[in-house]
Amino acid sequence: MIEIPPAQDAAPPPVVAHVWDLTVGLIDATVQLDQPSGPNTRTVGTGFLIQAPKPDGTPRIVLVTAAHVLERMDEPEARIGWRTALGDGTWRFDPQPLTIRDGEGGPLWVQHPERDIAVMEVRAPEAFARAAIPLGWLADENSFEAYEVGPGDELLSLGFPRGLSANRAGFPILRVGRIASYPMSPVSAFPTFLLDFTVFPGNSGGPVFWTPSARKRPGTTEPETAFIAGLLSQEVRVNDEQLEIGVVTHAVFVRETISMLDE
Repeated sequence: MIEIPPAQDAAPPPVVAHVWDLTVGLIDATVQLDQPSGPNTRTVGTGFLIQAPKPDGTPRIVLVTAAHVLERMDEPEARIGWRTALGDGTWRFDPQPLTIRDGEGGPLWVQHPERDIAVMEVRAPEAFARAAIPLGWLADENSFEAYEVGPGDELLSLGFPRGLSANRAGFPILRVGRIASYPMSPVSAFPTFLLDFTVFPGNSGGPVFWTPSARKRPGTTEPETAFIAGLLSQEVRVNDEQLEIGVVTHAVFVRETISMLDE
């Protein structure tokens, strides 16, 4: 997430979640977040939607992103990139205002006390409410060990690098990278891990996930179901040199941050 010039012809769309395919489901549930930061620049990040019912069972849609994405948006109102399906099978990018700060400038999101994760309840259009990913698809503290997730395994990521989308409809861009860290657990000791792929401004806050379309190391257990492994937090730089490595915060901390909404 960084300040970047407005992208020409870059627009975002809505989607229908297919629970049998987390790739398609997360594409549907991933949105662009942006706010003007100057005459010709804007601050851009990525977010995704989770179905997280309240303790009493009331349905609730939660927007998940990197905390620094919202922190760097100074104005009380940002934009969220909803998409609208048209009758002819095409899509229209339909961004709408999203209030992120109260009248005194205070944040309306909840932030994890130690990790770069922010969540907030949102009122989503019906198509996006249906597309939101169930909370249970987030990895827990045992997932990596149970599925033998480790260095060399592929994970997929969605985002809007430099504010660009996959098409004029504004769908996120799908990328792939290999886990570049060891060990992966316990999560309490290793809350983040590295992913070998190039990270650009605008990718921050995007979901990182595994599906059967990603490759695992030979001889290791293949998960029975797809899962969200974490959230892309930042890129790795040394002396201002981009190392083409991303930092991913484990999905356990997304779960913890969502639970803070009920405290």
